[in-house]
Amino acid sequence: MATHDFTAQTLVILGRQPALGLAELESLYGASNLRPIEHGALLRVPTEEVDFRRLGGTIKTARVLAVLPHNDWASVSKYLKAEVPKHLATAVPGKFRLGLSVYGLDVTLPRLHMDLMAIKKSTKGLGRSIRVVPNKELALSSAQVFHNKLTRLGAWELLLVKNGKSTILAQTMFVQDIEAYAARDQARPRRDAKVGMLPPKLAQIIVNLAMGQVNPERINRWDKAEGTKMYVVFDPFCGTGVILQEALLMNYSVYGTDIDPRMIEYTEKNLQWLVKKYPSVEGRVALEVADATKHSWAGYAGVRFSRIASEVYLGRPLGAFPPEDKLKEIVSDTNTVIKKFLINLATQLQDERTICLALPAWRKPDGRFVHLPLMTKLTDMGYNIRKFKHVSSEDLIYYRENQVVCRELVVLTKRSL
Repeated sequence: MATHDFTAQTLVILGRQPALGLAELESLYGASNLRPIEHGALLRVPTEEVDFRRLGGTIKTARVLAVLPHNDWASVSKYLKAEVPKHLATAVPGKFRLGLSVYGLDVTLPRLHMDLMAIKKSTKGLGRSIRVVPNKELALSSAQVFHNKLTRLGAWELLLVKNGKSTILAQTMFVQDIEAYAARDQARPRRDAKVGMLPPKLAQIIVNLAMGQVNPERINRWDKAEGTKMYVVFDPFCGTGVILQEALLMNYSVYGTDIDPRMIEYTEKNLQWLVKKYPSVEGRVALEVADATKHSWAGYAGVRFSRIASEVYLGRPLGAFPPEDKLKEIVSDTNTVIKKFLINLATQLQDERTICLALPAWRKPDGRFVHLPLMTKLTDMGYNIRKFKHVSSEDLIYYRENQVVCRELVVLTKRSL
């Protein structure tokens, strides 16, 4: 690879907005163990130690097999035709499924298909049936990998990722379970489009940015005095409970409040559904109706929270970008609510306590963003903004095309006075 001082064990393919995935990985595994590359990232962490199920910003996690000293397709293809049959000869017997994903290399789809058929032909002497998963694009989608079961025994997805003048060869070990995400998003008994529908993947990122590097052994430990897990994730704007849902699946206890009694009822129903669907969930749940701008959360139901992860009040939903005067009114109203919340929260936080909030930002038709005025006042309110080594804080905005109200992620710590 381009640098000899970073020995990567794991390759990750990031989601649609890679900055979010990079920040998440940096929070969980440390900046020194992470190296962004053009089409993903490298981790100096064994693949089996990467807790893939909790990663919202990563699509595929793969074990690095080799780093080829070239990035031209002719040389890469020649290597595959020579090496794949050798390794297939020692793979589990029976039918075998093979998929290939290419990132950044200069090859056409017809040429890729032709070389895949040549690899299949070269395995005829092995006396086994090889089925090649056809590429619709140069890289197989997560759905193709998932439905063709390419991360299980008797199957491979090989990744070829250009990295400067070299090519990384890796084998996918985990891929996003699209069906599980869809169920947690769409099959929950209570949903409300008016309060916004936070995607479970983004909720995972928010929780991970709040929690950071936690001791895995402590996640499962109970605080006997409090009667709950050592780590408690608190969401003061819990809505229908998506963040609490994802935190429970990560093995944390949760505490949620909302000003709307209906949202607390929805959250309770949704978390009851979750526990039935995932019986292994054992974290404690505490819910309370509360106004985040003036409530005191200390010790409710015997719960003390460890970190705060929340999508706060996003303001009015907008289907189209409003006139300038209307936007100023919306921004001002939203800024007032969130500022009151942050001032109230600062009086109740321990020093250095970490918070990750999804704040509203408004995307203009020209692609520029309108931010909350309070973003420049956070230090005055008693907070420090966390800076990441591998990604700019300004890039941590989740949005979809044609979406006006976006979510700007900010990681804060209570400033020591």
